[in-house]
Amino acid sequence: MTVTTGKVTTIGTFDGIHIGHQKILNKVVKLAEKRGFTPIVLTLFPHPRMVLQKDDSIKLLNTIDERIDILKSYGIAEVIVKEFTKEFANLSAEEYVKDILIDELNTKYIVVGYDHHFGKNRSANIEDLKEYAKTYNFEIKEISAQDIKDVTVSSTKIRNALNEGNVSLSNSYLGYNYFVTGLVVKGKGLGRKLDFPTANIQIKESYKLIPKDGVYVVQCQLDNRIVFGMMNIGTNPTISDKGRSIEVHFFDYNEDLYNQKLKIEFLKRLRNEQKFKNLEALKSQLREDRKSALEYIEKMNE
Repeated sequence: MTVTTGKVTTIGTFDGIHIGHQKILNKVVKLAEKRGFTPIVLTLFPHPRMVLQKDDSIKLLNTIDERIDILKSYGIAEVIVKEFTKEFANLSAEEYVKDILIDELNTKYIVVGYDHHFGKNRSANIEDLKEYAKTYNFEIKEISAQDIKDVTVSSTKIRNALNEGNVSLSNSYLGYNYFVTGLVVKGKGLGRKLDFPTANIQIKESYKLIPKDGVYVVQCQLDNRIVFGMMNIGTNPTISDKGRSIEVHFFDYNEDLYNQKLKIEFLKRLRNEQKFKNLEALKSQLREDRKSALEYIEKMNE
């Protein structure tokens, strides 16, 4: 297939696509509009550490599908996901530039950070890229040190905030509500016995970062409207035979959600998960949680 439209390409993991990333994406989109090119993102998956160090402990803010959707929502026309393999890691810098950026993507403009490294063992840098730009006829826009620092700092702060359960802080860095996407699966029906029926959410991607165990105020789009609820993440210590789970009780919604894929956004953390002496004490606390959640939602909507 012959590619005819020139591309403005930026390259990166773009995990979280927070306000630091959004600044870069905005530059890519504006530059593409100005030049009459297509704005694209080249991103790698799995994360290089998962492949090279076989590191299964790494947690990402977005699944790859979430990453693609969010990038497109900021005006990126195409998201090119390159599978990161050992073969890809062994590409020389020139093979990477010529075979992928130029021949495959028809890149006319590259937007990258001053500290961008590429090629085998990340041996080439922005100065090398400038030399290739002369050979292969493309231009470079360098992202400033401060913008790169914002991206790095923001990613670290978001992960730390979520690991502490501080979703309000993580949302302020992201510029949108942190969310999880998962399938509603059958649970043990205990929530219904407690008068708090829940949807059990199964997230298939083990690398997705789940906020700290506890109870949260959440929202979800159901039947073309926003429905609020409260989510419990944890081991349900009051009921000893339950493993770790993610369960959502929606307010003002009683339809069957089994086998539906839901995108659930975090709004506020209410409390830590705790063990109660009996189910009646747990039920009483759930009523308090609902009251706190509804007060927060009412205040939010004023």
